[in-house]
Amino acid sequence: MQLYSPLSTTPKRKAFRAPALATIDGMRIGILENGKLNAEEMLNEVAALFVERNGCTVRMLASKKNASAPAPANTLVKVAQEVDFLITGLGD
Repeated sequence: MQLYSPLSTTPKRKAFRAPALATIDGMRIGILENGKLNAEEMLNEVAALFVERNGCTVRMLASKKNASAPAPANTLVKVAQEVDFLITGLGD
């Protein structure tokens, strides 16, 4: 029998939250849909509320193929260059 320690020996990841936006008025929105049924439609409806209430514009729709996996880094880099904030969520 071999026993393993439950204590992690890997280095801790340094994750930081993005700073809060002072305002979202007039900002550019990106949408990241996860490929699930109705995700794109639901996120477009949410984005429409930002457009109506805050004068935002929808700049980009990005997709990922696997709902349970993170978006590819190159997708996030591309989107980040064209939008001020990103909305995402699950469809079904």
